Amino acid sequence: MTLVALDKTTLDRLGQIARQAGAAIMAVYGQDDVAVTQKSDDSPVTAADLASHTVIIEQLAEAFPHTPVLSEEAVIDWESRRQWQEYFLIDPLDGTKEFIKRNGEFTVNIALVRDGVAVAGVVFAPVLDTCYLGANGLGAWLERQGEQQPLQGCAQKREVPVVVGSRSHQSAEMAGYLAELGDHELLSVGSSLKFCMLAEGRADLYPRLGPTSEWDTAAAQAVLESAGGRVVVYGETNPLVYNKKEQLLNPWFMATAPGWNGD
Repeated sequence: MTLVALDKTTLDRLGQIARQAGAAIMAVYGQDDVAVTQKSDDSPVTAADLASHTVIIEQLAEAFPHTPVLSEEAVIDWESRRQWQEYFLIDPLDGTKEFIKRNGEFTVNIALVRDGVAVAGVVFAPVLDTCYLGANGLGAWLERQGEQQPLQGCAQKREVPVVVGSRSHQSAEMAGYLAELGDHELLSVGSSLKFCMLAEGRADLYPRLGPTSEWDTAAAQAVLESAGGRVVVYGETNPLVYNKKEQLLNPWFMATAPGWNGD
C-alpha cells in the first residue's frame, strides 16, 4: 500500500478540499427552508451534510485514489476497515444541530489516520472562513482570508482556567467535573471548534464526558496535538485512537491546550 505523503502539500490540499465542501454547505445554508431528516441513531441530517460528503469523497478519490475513506455519511463495515493501515476519516458537517440553528458553529472535518493515530487533520468553519490545519511532525496553522499563521497555543497558565463544553450536548457528569474543578470560566461552543480554541490558546480544557464518534474528533485532535496540546482518554494518559474496534464511539476524553499541566 502506498502511504499518503505527510507533508505541507498534502495538508494544504486537504484544506482546499475542506473549503470546497464548505462552499457546498453554504449553498444550502443560504436557503430559506432547509429540510431536516433523522438518521437511524436519531441524529439529524440535511442536504448540506450530503452535499459536503459528495464533494469530499470525489476530491479525495481524485487526489489520493489509493486511500480508503470512512465518512459519517457512509460507514464501512468492520470486516473491511479492520484491514486498513491508513485511511481518511471525515465528518462532512460536524455540528449539524448548530447548522440548523444557524449560529455558524459548524465545521468540515477531514483527518488522515495511520495505524490508529490521527496524523493529520483540517477543520474548516465555513461561516467564519477559518481553517485549522495540523500534521504530526510538521506543526499547526490557522488560515484566514488566504493567510496562514502558525498555531502554538498559549504556554502561560491562567489563574482561572477557561473550559469549553458542548453547546448542544450537556451531561450530569460534566456538571460534576466542573464542580470538582472549582473556579473556572465555561464557554459553550459547537462542533470541533472546541479543540481549535485550545490550539489557539483561547481556552485551556475540553473535558468530554459524553458520547462522541470517531469522525467528530480525529481531525481536530490532529490539529491540537500538532500545536502541542493533548487528547487523552479521560482518567488515563493514553491518547484517543481510531479504527481499533467495531464500534465507532469514542470513550470519554480530556483535551488540553499546549502548556497546560493542571497544577
